[in-house]
Amino acid sequence: MVTDNEDKEPTSGKEHGTMFEGVRRVLLAGIGLMALTMDEVEEFVDKMVERGELAEKDGKKIVHEVMEKRKKEAEETQKKVNRRVREILDRMDISTHSDIVALSKAVEELSKRVDEMTKPRE
Repeated sequence: MVTDNEDKEPTSGKEHGTMFEGVRRVLLAGIGLMALTMDEVEEFVDKMVERGELAEKDGKKIVHEVMEKRKKEAEETQKKVNRRVREILDRMDISTHSDIVALSKAVEELSKRVDEMTKPRE
C-alpha cells in the first residue's frame, strides 16, 4: 500500500529523467501549445509536481521554456503578419504612413518656394 508521503515524492533516477523529458517534449512540441493558456500550463505542471511525477525545479524549467517558446512564436508570427500586410498594401497600391509623411514634406517645401516666388520684390 502506498502512503501519502510516498505518493508525493518525485520519482528518481532514470525514470525521473524519462518522465521529465516526456513532459517537456509534449509541452514544447507545439501540439496545442497556443490553445493552452499559461495558467493551464502552470496548473498542469503543478499537478504533476504534487503527484510526484515531476520535480519542482523541473516543473519551473518547463514552464519557463514554454513561456520563452510562446514569446518567440508570437514574435515570429507578428513579423510574418507585418510582412504579409506590407505585401498586400504594395499590391493594392495603398500609401503607407511613411509615404504620406514624405509627400507632406514635399508639399510643404513646394509651398515655401511658391510663397517666396509670389512675394512682391523690393
